[in-house]
Amino acid sequence: MGLSQVNFGKGLSHFPAFVYGEVQAAASIRCALRERGREDDDMPSDLKDQLLDLILAGDRQSATDLVDNWAKVHGYEHAVVEILEPALAVFGEKWAMTEEVSLAQGFVAGKIAEDVMQKAAASHAGDSLPRELKGPVVIGNIEDDAHALGRKLVVVFLRLAGWEVYDLGNDVPAAEFVDKAVKVNSPIVAASAMMYTTAMNIRKLREEIDTRGLTEKILLAVGGAVFRQRPELVAEVGGDGTARNAIEAPQLMDRLLKRAMAKGGVR
Repeated sequence: MGLSQVNFGKGLSHFPAFVYGEVQAAASIRCALRERGREDDDMPSDLKDQLLDLILAGDRQSATDLVDNWAKVHGYEHAVVEILEPALAVFGEKWAMTEEVSLAQGFVAGKIAEDVMQKAAASHAGDSLPRELKGPVVIGNIEDDAHALGRKLVVVFLRLAGWEVYDLGNDVPAAEFVDKAVKVNSPIVAASAMMYTTAMNIRKLREEIDTRGLTEKILLAVGGAVFRQRPELVAEVGGDGTARNAIEAPQLMDRLLKRAMAKGGVR
């Protein structure tokens, strides 16, 4: 599917407003859904707008129910292509263009997508939705960094896009990233950092890759709030690329994979 974007680390400054300010909106939408039941007269464009509202309201259950009800009539493949993907595309645009969308809302969006995709795969009697299998990628928060939410959101969208993700967790030393990439033959390592001080530790990862003679064979993706605020840090820490948010992460990995394969990848 064309999922293409998510923030490695957008702040949680809007989280309280998201939780409390949208409760009434979410309740109203739930009531409307109950009243409508399983009517299938709604056009996908209308449902896309309703799904977007539910995502922004943080109403995971109602959002999943909305897609499920339409999919029971029209099929999950159509639901993904005609409702879920367009709603996430608009959500990604809002995320990139405004500070009104929080990381917490992004996490809910990722979980809704995960819920729907799991049901879509199950509906194919054990076969997943047709999609290209991309290969392995190693991801983690760099040494001394423990801001996990953004990284976890990236993991969700990478897996939905067909990547085999090895999530090393928080506070990961540089050598551990490279050891794992070599072990699983991953051409990409992705390091997340929330703050400038921890972002500087990504330099150690750059040095570890280069010292082992793996430059251009293992490429370094970087992400986190600090890189959104100071884009010049990508080059400063030796990164090969970044994504503005988690919905964009799969596109970044696609570009890096193509570049790594042109150079022979890891061995």
